[in-house]
Amino acid sequence: MKKLLSNISIQVNSSVFIKDPETSALGQKIITNGIDMLDELGYESFTFRKLAKTIKSTEASIYRYFESKHKFLLYLTSWYWSWTEYKLVFRLTNIESPRDRLEKSILLLTEEVREDSDFSHINEVKLNRIVISEASKVFLNKDVDAENKEGVFSGYKQIVQRVSDIVLEINPTYKYPHMLVTTVIEGGHNQRFFSDHLPQLTDKIKGEDAISCFYQHLTFRAIEND
Repeated sequence: MKKLLSNISIQVNSSVFIKDPETSALGQKIITNGIDMLDELGYESFTFRKLAKTIKSTEASIYRYFESKHKFLLYLTSWYWSWTEYKLVFRLTNIESPRDRLEKSILLLTEEVREDSDFSHINEVKLNRIVISEASKVFLNKDVDAENKEGVFSGYKQIVQRVSDIVLEINPTYKYPHMLVTTVIEGGHNQRFFSDHLPQLTDKIKGEDAISCFYQHLTFRAIEND
């Protein structure tokens, strides 16, 4: 299975890049160092000029791959959601019980992220921190409707749909599956951020992952009490 997974590439909507960065050593270098820099500086302070200096290249070379830092962030978040779906699909393989599948799905969506050796040029831990702190910027802007029509948010929507379908397997009459799943994802990210930076806004319980446990409790209470 591990050998099979290592041959899988993560697909990203082509409208977010000019040239696929996965097709060249320079492109992968842009991704690797761009993740490092975004994680360190944040989106507002990140620029292609700074990235070009770090990789000892030119701004023009980066613009051959991405037309703006907004599209670069869109690429990274799109890759992250497609990678998350890839993990979800394999984690749920051969699990028949919808309750077990939902439990594993919630855990995957809320647990702390670890590096994946299948993608050596991408640090998934740093990318997760970027998604937690910066991902809302890709859709909280005036271009969201046009970009949605281009399909750039399809990876995120596919995950929400997959898990929503499991919710409806458990309770076919539940009226709010998509809202529930996005609440788990976005809320889990907020709680991870609070845990690291604003701990008085969350709860830490010794001996358990309180965030994952909370969202397991929240989800099943919502479904079963409907």
